[in-house]
Amino acid sequence: MAEDCPDHRSCDGALVRVFGLLGKRWNGVIIGTLATGPAGFAELRRAIGGISDSMLSDRLTELAATGLVRREVRDGPPLSVSYHLSPRGTALLPALDALAKWAAEHLPADC
Repeated sequence: MAEDCPDHRSCDGALVRVFGLLGKRWNGVIIGTLATGPAGFAELRRAIGGISDSMLSDRLTELAATGLVRREVRDGPPLSVSYHLSPRGTALLPALDALAKWAAEHLPADC
């Protein structure tokens, strides 16, 4: 981690940005869920237990705005909407896999 000033310790700005995004509840879980492929809203809600519709909608909007998730609307009938990882979102998967491995080895299951 880089120090901005030799007399003071500070956190790397990139690390602050990534945890500002992934530190929000559900964002990492949504990305991890989309790692297996595209999914519709209802499918994501079922896969991510405990998330409300409004929270899922807010998080998907935020992840799309950051360029990690893409929203695809297919004309119908019936009209359908699916979400999938963008190349930027897919590039995040190795880091999420490393975090999941660390958690499996170092965090209690009830944490």
